[in-house]
Amino acid sequence: MTQVSTGSVPQAMRPTYEALTALTDAFCKERLNEEYAEVCRQMAAALCRKRPSPLQSGSLQTWAGGIVHLVGSINFLFDRASKPYLSAADLAAGFGIAKSTTGNKAAQIRQALKIRDLDWHWALPSKRGDYPGAWLIEFDGFLIDARNAPREIQEIAFRKGFIPYLPDQ
Repeated sequence: MTQVSTGSVPQAMRPTYEALTALTDAFCKERLNEEYAEVCRQMAAALCRKRPSPLQSGSLQTWAGGIVHLVGSINFLFDRASKPYLSAADLAAGFGIAKSTTGNKAAQIRQALKIRDLDWHWALPSKRGDYPGAWLIEFDGFLIDARNAPREIQEIAFRKGFIPYLPDQ
């Protein structure tokens, strides 16, 4: 995964982006890892590009907590079997806000960016190959695992961004 270029963030939103990612980067460095920090930067950039950006109102601390909460929930951060693991309460406490606040802000972000359940586009790069939602595609009205589909269908699904990469044959 490549680092987010500030060129992808509108000029007017760059100070907000920098302040927001300073919060998410610090949290991820202390409690999670660089992969989480990078996906959080991508989500912050996507929110900055929205017209109008929802980041223009509200506390950046709350937005940062919501971003990390949403990225964490997509990547099973709150599952004790996951590495790294962090409870939603500990995540919220790390931002100095209530657990319900981070959850509500995460739901607001999910809606703003139209993120669906198990959306592999927001999965950590190390998890994308085995991510539950990464390989399910609809074909002739049925959900199928794209890894078992003919190569021609896999290539179409990849070109359209439905799967993360072409599986080995």
